[in-house]
Amino acid sequence: MQGELKIQETTQRKPKPDTANLSFGVYMTDHMFTMDYKKGEGWHDAKIVPYGPIPMDPAAKVFHYGQTIFEGMKAYMGEDGDIRLFRPEKNFERFNRSCRRMSIPEIDESFVLQALKELIKLDRSWVPSAPGTSLYIRPFAIATENHLGANPSLSYKMMIILSPVGAYYAEGLNPVRIHVETRDVRAVAGGVGEAKTAGNYAASMQAQENAYGAGYSQVLWLDGVHRKYVEEVGSMNVFFRIGDRIVTPSLSGSILNGITRDSSIQMLRDFGFEVEERPVTIDELSAFAEDGTLLEAFGTGTAAVVSPIGEIGWNGKTFKIGGGETGEWTRRLYDELTALQRGDIEDRFGWTEVICSAETTQG
Repeated sequence: MQGELKIQETTQRKPKPDTANLSFGVYMTDHMFTMDYKKGEGWHDAKIVPYGPIPMDPAAKVFHYGQTIFEGMKAYMGEDGDIRLFRPEKNFERFNRSCRRMSIPEIDESFVLQALKELIKLDRSWVPSAPGTSLYIRPFAIATENHLGANPSLSYKMMIILSPVGAYYAEGLNPVRIHVETRDVRAVAGGVGEAKTAGNYAASMQAQENAYGAGYSQVLWLDGVHRKYVEEVGSMNVFFRIGDRIVTPSLSGSILNGITRDSSIQMLRDFGFEVEERPVTIDELSAFAEDGTLLEAFGTGTAAVVSPIGEIGWNGKTFKIGGGETGEWTRRLYDELTALQRGDIEDRFGWTEVICSAETTQG
């Protein structure tokens, strides 16, 4: 199997970006984790090396058959100067679920998590501390066998790269406008909608571009069979406050089992709010908007954490939610979840883990 973790530290550190003007996913840190798989040998040659290109054969299966998966997670620096991870074990559990769906060999979750911690410690000076910033973490695996046969690869590469990021949306916590997609389909039950695989995101880009062109920030996806059940908003799970309860689409086999989704449900219930997981139709949402009982809406995901929705466009009509303003429950969830992630409030759920103390973060 993978053996011990080898570390090769760079001799040429890169200049750091201005943390006051970070965009999302533009800058990469000094190092990366890499590990290889070969049938008969398993995962091996685990190492942390200087960040840089990787050689790839044009016949590598990832280019031809899309055998690839990824995760998205973050490390946060709090006001105390400590660096924390947020529920990282859940990301690697989901990584392996995606592996199974895409016929990629599973990883040793505890080994890779420990390797991630070592990688962050090595690049700890890249973790930004300004409000709204974080270190984005991208684990991924790709099929590397040089063979054009349409069957699972016999070799793979897993990597983790890091990127200091600012807010995912330039609007910050201001409500976004979303467009209900009625033509394109993102995923169906029995497909790969539950996996974090590249094809899901490629399939969404045309509709996303059309939404941008019409003045919207995101797409609200409907199910691929009946074309009436709400599924996800962009690459996020979605929640609606209807009267005195919160409703979110139940996991149906085509919706990603979001870690921020799960955390939000638990936190909202801890606040004392009623949360329902059930099928939600676009017709009932329209009716709730018209009678004034649709009070708030928001998306949840690692990148944006919580993104309020102020307006929905559907079949040529639009309806505002909460007067187009960020709702009270949405703001409370965002404030408390981000404060918990950064260690600025007590972690009553046991979700965070300090991996670098304030005394070592400037090393």
